[in-house]
Amino acid sequence: MADEVKADEVMDEAKPDEVMPEKSEKQPRRGAKPGWLWPVGVMATSLAGAGVLLLRGCWHRRMSWPLRAQGYSYQVCLSCGVKRLFDEKQFSSYGPYRYDLNELITWEKRQHEESYYPQEQRPAS
Repeated sequence: MADEVKADEVMDEAKPDEVMPEKSEKQPRRGAKPGWLWPVGVMATSLAGAGVLLLRGCWHRRMSWPLRAQGYSYQVCLSCGVKRLFDEKQFSSYGPYRYDLNELITWEKRQHEESYYPQEQRPAS
């Protein structure tokens, strides 16, 4: 019975308008990041990546095996469909990227014409 009286006295000592913090409430730690910061960072990173993709476009990393048409070899990007000429002797691609194969063939012919017919050297007057 003495224990019961002591418990009642302890209860009476606590003021009713004071709220005692419970142990189950989580106290914020120092240096802890807020919960909203991480998703905002992920969103900003993904938006930046999308912006780079829009400005840069396809990186042409997935190229097909060389194909042969109209006497020329070329490769096709499997992501966007752009074409690039391919040298079978050196086994490497070269030249600009174009969607039209005829433009690539015209570019190749111009490169060979310029190498066969060098411009005349004129003396300075």
